[in-house]
Amino acid sequence: MVEVRKLGLDGVCEIWPAKIEDARGFFSETWNAEKLAHAGVAVEFVQDNQSFSRARGVMRGLHYQTPPFAQDKLVRVLRGAIFDVAVDIRKGSPSFGKWIGLTLSDRDWNQILVPKGFAHGFVTLEPDTEVVYKVSAPYSQPHDRSIRFDDPDIGIDWPVAVAEMVLSAKDAAAPRLNEVETGFVYA
Repeated sequence: MVEVRKLGLDGVCEIWPAKIEDARGFFSETWNAEKLAHAGVAVEFVQDNQSFSRARGVMRGLHYQTPPFAQDKLVRVLRGAIFDVAVDIRKGSPSFGKWIGLTLSDRDWNQILVPKGFAHGFVTLEPDTEVVYKVSAPYSQPHDRSIRFDDPDIGIDWPVAVAEMVLSAKDAAAPRLNEVETGFVYA
């Protein structure tokens, strides 16, 4: 059994896979294509990625890949907790520039599906946080893009102060949404 909850932006949803626990520990199907397709989530994944962040406040994002290497992402936390965000970057969308965020943690056993046409990012809420995510297209450096995590036109309410965040040089230099051509058009 799997539970899926739509989060208010087109295609973005929270997923709770079943977790069977006993004295030994637990077992969980974290992705089952057939069961998720019955719940309205039909995505074919081709690559798994994993990140480890040593400190609280590590910012990763906002990232996306342009077509034809656009990626759907299914994100979950193996250890620790993150505040995860999806931003609609589809030109002409009624929710263009709007964002949705939620806390993902190993305790809550929840996941977020971020579809193509959305930028994705997260900030760690605990030290020693490990995140794994599936993607529907392989990494392509020429199609890799970033948008400022603190773009005032988007206005994400991050639960970690910007002054406390640890950023890569790429994320620190990312342009604002109004400065990029995302490659996505709302249909």
